[in-house]
Amino acid sequence: MQQPKGILVPVGGAEDKGTDLEAGIIERNRLHFFEIGILKRIAELLPTQDSVIEVITTASSIPDEIGENYREAFAKLGYPNVGHMRIRNREDVAEYIPRLQKCQAILFSGGNQLRLSSIFGGTDFLDILQTRYQNERLIIAGTSAGAMAMSNNMIYEGNAGRAHLKGEVRMTSGLGLLNGVIVDSHFDKRGRFARLAQAVAANPGAIGIGLGEDTGVIVRNGEDIEAIGSGAVTIVDGRHILHNNIADIEFGMPISVEGLVVHILSMGNTYNFKTRVFSEGNVPVPVGHPLE
Repeated sequence: MQQPKGILVPVGGAEDKGTDLEAGIIERNRLHFFEIGILKRIAELLPTQDSVIEVITTASSIPDEIGENYREAFAKLGYPNVGHMRIRNREDVAEYIPRLQKCQAILFSGGNQLRLSSIFGGTDFLDILQTRYQNERLIIAGTSAGAMAMSNNMIYEGNAGRAHLKGEVRMTSGLGLLNGVIVDSHFDKRGRFARLAQAVAANPGAIGIGLGEDTGVIVRNGEDIEAIGSGAVTIVDGRHILHNNIADIEFGMPISVEGLVVHILSMGNTYNFKTRVFSEGNVPVPVGHPLE
């Protein structure tokens, strides 16, 4: 299968949209964050500032507020052509296909990822989205639920406090843009390592990606990722699992797994899904650092 020409940007949630820009440039960890922020990185992937960005708020319970929030955020960055695809059910999907065919970027908002898979699954809209991603330089970003839905195997439920117990992590089919990958979001603040570990233990050929808040990855060629944002990206690789009891225990019993390989990426670090090789990458130097 040929490598896709499109670019994916799954984001762990709570990405900084520059809402405090009027009060001055945000600074975190002595980096001018708004200048290297996630939305700016997404925007810079577009061919021109006149590119059309469509925000899909299907997963959200407050679609109008979220759509307007993103419109204002991208406008501050100099990208005024932002549309809102207000798709609430399967009956709405078809009318937005002409806009899908014309845009240069799609952004799926956060919310409930099961709404994304149940509303878009099996539709012409999803077929066109997958085809454009495969054959064109379409940018597809997603935050929180929008990030988790990108994979072919998608976590849709699982209490972090009980995720070490068999059956507590529930999965279904996602949007099928990332193959052999399982994405989890809000990874650090909500303590979701055990949740992703169980998902990988049940699918050891897959690579788990845990995205911290205000953190994401840029996926090029369907396999090369670069960490972006202010937090950590956790990679969970099950290829070298030796012991795994998940198939043999009863539901509700604790799982045990030996041989999970874990990597932690910060901004600028890279990883390849195919070779499973980590690289330090082009790591930016903080402002005021001796190496500056």
